[in-house]
Amino acid sequence: MKRLLVLRPEPGASATLARARAMGLEAVAVPLFEVEPVDWDAPDAGGFDGLLLTSANAVRCAGAQLQELRGLKAYVVGEATAEAARDAGFDIASTGDAGVDRLLGSIEPDLRLLHLCGEDRRAPQDARQTITPLAVYRAKPIECPQLPAPGGSVALIHSPRAGRRFAELVTDRTGAALAAISAAAAEAAGTGWKSIEVAERPEDEALLALAARLCNNPSPK
Repeated sequence: MKRLLVLRPEPGASATLARARAMGLEAVAVPLFEVEPVDWDAPDAGGFDGLLLTSANAVRCAGAQLQELRGLKAYVVGEATAEAARDAGFDIASTGDAGVDRLLGSIEPDLRLLHLCGEDRRAPQDARQTITPLAVYRAKPIECPQLPAPGGSVALIHSPRAGRRFAELVTDRTGAALAAISAAAAEAAGTGWKSIEVAERPEDEALLALAARLCNNPSPK
């Protein structure tokens, strides 16, 4: 069985690690980034129809000012984000399980949405809504992560930024297989890897299902 490298920041790294080990995978967490809050000012909630949340990190890092937006319904990507929003007291208007573009395509057009996000944000494509991004956290690169030699391993790539960072850190790519959460994440990692495959859906469960197949059968089908 191939070893699985979990590269996402905490607390997501521990959650993914626990799921992977419950599946019987030999997994180790080596976060490449550290999530930290940034200063922000809550705008007047009356200028928006809803709150767009694409990461639970936005809820965790927003701090006390988040309560000023409690009157807005939340449109969220992923059940983990939805759970964090519910715990913070928000009503969930819609939950998407296939990325932000699919979520926005499934809800009403012409909504004015406040997107609480990270500094490194991918703008939604062809959104019919008016979206105002507001950074409330950043993912700061860890200077010297204790990354084991990736040869003979499968690495989980949870974001395009993680793909770029992993590619910067690895000099010999030929022995490592990548399981990417999206096509954009796979593309960001570049070429030269033993293999790169993309999860069927942009969520942790689908990514781990792909990783399990690669760990148990390293040769791509």
